[in-house]
This record gives sequence, structure tokens and C-alpha cells, in this order.
Amino acid sequence: MERANGKVLMTLLSVNIDHIATLREARRTNEPDPAAAAAICELAGAHGITVHLRGDRRHIQHRDIKILRETIKTKLNVEMAATDEMIGIALDVIPDQVTLVPELPGEITTTGGLDCTHNQPAITNAIKRLQSVNIAVSLFIDPAEQQIRAALGLGASTIELNTARYSDGTLTNRPTQEGSEALDAVRQAAELAHSRSMRVLAGHGLTYRNVRAIAEIPEIVELNIGHNIIARSALVGLDRAVRDMLALLEETKDVPPRFHRSGGI
Repeated sequence: MERANGKVLMTLLSVNIDHIATLREARRTNEPDPAAAAAICELAGAHGITVHLRGDRRHIQHRDIKILRETIKTKLNVEMAATDEMIGIALDVIPDQVTLVPELPGEITTTGGLDCTHNQPAITNAIKRLQSVNIAVSLFIDPAEQQIRAALGLGASTIELNTARYSDGTLTNRPTQEGSEALDAVRQAAELAHSRSMRVLAGHGLTYRNVRAIAEIPEIVELNIGHNIIARSALVGLDRAVRDMLALLEETKDVPPRFHRSGGI
């Protein structure tokens, strides 16, 4: 949770709008428009917009990234693999943040965190190239001490903890040992990273039912949530879906300032 003058503020919410584009690409048409969805999310109070530009372009397209860069007013976070192609696109578009993620051919969604103990030259090179043009860099990693220490060694100052195991263990309202153990792992990882002066984000598979326990971890300042919000929006509308999630994250009535590219409020 962000803090100001020692006071706890609400956990920030970045809405992943990939599946707006998934619906569009199902018919290879031009609707629904991710840029329109991003605007609705921002108006509803979201603190940022996240998209994943995949190598197979199954949902978000290069053109979407360019349009979003010109239209969103909060923060644009682009998830991508640490490849020359993707880094080149990032250097062209200049999003506010790039989150480096692993990517496997044919996977339904990202299946695990980036392994910071392997492919270190490629990850380090990507971080340096992005940071050279003032793009903030986050690494999506599993909540494990080895990964946090490796990420720190690569020069990362921000990480996003993979909450997939926790999410899988808390799909229902019934407590499970797996969910409890996974929550402890996320909490311990967040504490370790924060103690090393890293900014800690989290996300993957979080829902309206299980998000509160993650949001209550003090060291986690921002959550990336997509599928469950977009799924709910099909029933209640996107504005309502975002506001419902924000209500779960709110701890006090003191909300942090919005992020703007100009640095203003």
C-alpha cells in the first residue's frame, strides 16, 4: 500500500485490458476498442492501464500500443518478453513502464514468473536499454527468495510478484492449505524485496473474492488485474467492474495522486 505522511493509502490498481482486444480479435474486426476501454477504466478511477504485447499478437497489437500512448492519462504499463523485437517497440512507443515477462509458444496465459537466474545477459541488456530512455522497468517473478536476489543483481528496482499459485488455491471461498501457503510465500517475498528497497507490485489470476488478502500486504503498492475485471464487465459494465474492484482495495478515503506523464496531478 502506498503511504503518505505515515498514513496508509489504498493499493493502486492497474487494469489489464488484453481481453478487450481478445474479444475484438475473435472476429478480426475493430470493436471493442482497447483505447475506449482504457478511457472507461481511467474515468472509473483506475491508476494505470496494462497491456501485454505478445509475439503472436493474439490480442493487443502494435497499433494499440501507439494509440494508448497518445490517449491514456494515467500510466501505461506494457508487458513484453525481453526480445530485440519487443524492446525496439518499447523504445519507439516509450510507455511509462515495461514489465518483462516470460513467454512460451501456445500458452493460454503467462504460466510462471521470469527466471532471473537464467538468460541474465538478455534481461540485463533489456533493462539498461529501457532505462536509458527513462522507461521504468519491472520484472514479473515468482515469489521466491532466489528470484528476488537475482532480480536485484540484474539491476531491477521494481518487481511484480506472480500470484498465480495463490489465485489457483483461492478460486472458491473455502480456505485451503495451498492458498494459505501461497499467501505466506507472497507476503515473505514482498517483505524481503521491500527490505532491499525494491518497489513491489503483484498480480496474476486475482479475483474479487481473493484480492483483499494480497492488497492487505503493506509492502505491495500496486496490483495488475485483468481477466476477472473484464469478465465481470460482461455482466455489469466496465465502469462498474472497475469501481467494484477499487472499493475492495480502498483502505482509507485518502487516495494517492494520479500519475501523469507530465508529472502533474
